[in-house]
Amino acid sequence: MSALGELRRLRAPGARTRRHRDNRAAFLFLSPWFAGLLLITAGPIAVSFLLGFTDYNLIQPPAFTGLDNVTRMLSDERLHQSLGVTVTYVLVSVPLQLACALGLAMLLDRGLRGLAFYRSAFYLPSLLGSSVAIAVLWRQIFGADGLVNQLLDVVGVAGRGWISDPGTALSTLVVLNVWTFGAPMVIFLAGLRQIPVMYYEAAAVDGASRWTQFRRITVPLLSPIIFFNLVLQIIHAFQSFTQAFVVSGGSGGPSDSTLFATLYLYQRGFNNFDMGYASALAWLLLAIIAVFTAVNFWAAKYWVFYDD
Repeated sequence: MSALGELRRLRAPGARTRRHRDNRAAFLFLSPWFAGLLLITAGPIAVSFLLGFTDYNLIQPPAFTGLDNVTRMLSDERLHQSLGVTVTYVLVSVPLQLACALGLAMLLDRGLRGLAFYRSAFYLPSLLGSSVAIAVLWRQIFGADGLVNQLLDVVGVAGRGWISDPGTALSTLVVLNVWTFGAPMVIFLAGLRQIPVMYYEAAAVDGASRWTQFRRITVPLLSPIIFFNLVLQIIHAFQSFTQAFVVSGGSGGPSDSTLFATLYLYQRGFNNFDMGYASALAWLLLAIIAVFTAVNFWAAKYWVFYDD
């Protein structure tokens, strides 16, 4: 059949009817997804944006206040404290987590026996790291009578209240985040498997050391994977909530040393019933994450290398 004949067949009334019927069936099957997108995702996002310009206490109707919530942010010292704690947590924990993930991935890439078991075992903390149970366990480990102080007592070192001390409370949460390196480790391991072995063999013949091979071959060829993990883990770290909530008992203490931005947002919205201000804080956190992500994409052109 010629192209003109095929076009006429497709334009025939019967063909158009069948095509419309197929489209209706497709939209019918997609309607649950569209309903979820509208009611669970897009709708609440739009409402949150509008509530950011109101004074809303969950009981009385929202009252439009314009940019008053933005003005409050400029003078809110606890907000500034929470942002400082959050940024410090992100800048310290994410590089350490990725370094541990990459180092362990390189060890597992050496063809160990039982690789599937080790990969699953190291990935497990990533599944449990944000759970309440692990946060409670972490609180017990670093408590005054916890496992850490018991081990220190064995070697004759005096323990301390790691969680109750403002100088070390945030460090315990950093260690918890570093411990959940399983997800980026699996991605690094997959990336390492894609690097041709001949590059390392040629470098070894030329006398390159292990460190030179890592710096000149592994890092450049793995840079897209490093960039991918970096962006994902930064976003994840900014959204951390459960660990700080459980370890500090919801207060962000001691002395607001574990007061993440998400935890402060929760306090304003559900402890103080200041949902309008909490909505504005949520959009502020979104803007901060967007800025960090944009900076990463801008800087990627200087250190991320692709095949082309």
